[in-house]
Amino acid sequence: MSVKSLKSPRLLLIYPATHKLGWVKYFQLPSLSLQQVAALTPPEWEVTLVDESQDPIPSGSQYDLVGITAMTHQATRAYELADKFRREGIKVIMGGMHPTVMPEEALAHADAVVIGEAETVMATLLDDFLGGRLEKIYRAPIAQDDRLDIPWSRREILAGKRYITTQTVQASRGCPYDCAFCTVTQYFGNRFRYREAADILAEIRSFPKKFVIFLDDNFLGDPAKARPILEGMTEMGIRWGSQTSLRFAEDPALLKLVAKSGCIGLFVGIESVEGSFSRLAKTAGETPQIELIKRVRDAGIILETSLIFGFDDHDPGIFDKTLRFVEECSPSVPTFNLLTPYPGTKLFQQYQQEGRLLHRDWSRYNHSEVVFRPKLMTPEQLYRGWMEARKEAYTWPAILSRVWKNPGRRLTNLAYNFMRKGPNDSLQVSDADQLSIYRPLPATEHLRGPEHAG
Repeated sequence: MSVKSLKSPRLLLIYPATHKLGWVKYFQLPSLSLQQVAALTPPEWEVTLVDESQDPIPSGSQYDLVGITAMTHQATRAYELADKFRREGIKVIMGGMHPTVMPEEALAHADAVVIGEAETVMATLLDDFLGGRLEKIYRAPIAQDDRLDIPWSRREILAGKRYITTQTVQASRGCPYDCAFCTVTQYFGNRFRYREAADILAEIRSFPKKFVIFLDDNFLGDPAKARPILEGMTEMGIRWGSQTSLRFAEDPALLKLVAKSGCIGLFVGIESVEGSFSRLAKTAGETPQIELIKRVRDAGIILETSLIFGFDDHDPGIFDKTLRFVEECSPSVPTFNLLTPYPGTKLFQQYQQEGRLLHRDWSRYNHSEVVFRPKLMTPEQLYRGWMEARKEAYTWPAILSRVWKNPGRRLTNLAYNFMRKGPNDSLQVSDADQLSIYRPLPATEHLRGPEHAG
């Protein structure tokens, strides 16, 4: 049935919550993807954004169409919400990383699925909906150049919500490295695509405050494209943070420019301190990573380093080796994660073929639970080693040593470490919990949806 007669169609966009965050929710960032979807929506639509960590889920009777985004750990909750609205007779569209790589599964819960980036298909989808001809799949073409054209986000739809900041921006998408455990290349393409520097700087100038977060997977991945942005920010007096590869620090001039442009913090993936995953294309270079970490640290930039436990060449000795690495190079904030084979990655395909996946309960694909059988240790050894390494890295002697070795922003450094200490100290697992974590789920407990959709 066509809904063209509606004077003002209403679109509800939902960012699902997987658990209660408490006061921590005020230190989160808003969903950039849903703000961008809102910016793509024609002005005749009324758009509401609901972040379930802060907002109650409204009745579907208030809306004509519901859009839900989902990463893998959100998929279970996203499907529950989609089923709820469809029972109320409301059409549901789904998009994001998980529906992109599992479209058939998502279609068991949605009327339409967007595969890939929304920019090129959203106008068609909304027009089809209004014309009563909504299709099941809207597949965005894979970008074939290194240019990124996206709208400025609609921040006014965040009114009434509290985040650490709403001044987020995206400068680039894509990655040429195609790591086996990562979905970025499949989702955003195999090259770095950047927006025009002038457009990015204009958007930043529109912000009322002097603090910006770049929500890029590798903001400094292409130094030639990043330099004009950095040079422009140098004159603006802002402070900013982002995620990137550590390789940028091999260029002393680039590191100096990053610091001069106002960078106060960077998140980098070290991944592994030894073995094949310590020599990934995105991390391997001529300079040892320990030296690069020290360079960034000495430049006064807070550096959060992500290290992963559970690769096939990791045995129980990896935990102590990683702690010694962290002790030597003293990054501001070390983060330890459990390897998670996300759907759509080469790793997921490999473990599925080898029969090593423990289950497909997507809510537990969250970097904090073991969802596969490791090669050189048991799931229990992997979990306990990860838990004990996190606790040891956040003892007071370890924290104070890192803070002392980081010459810039010591109070900020101490605050970040203090915030991480509580959650790490509280980690514990009983024998009963241990069994439930690692035992494969009964068939009736598996996620609803086509089992072949992997």
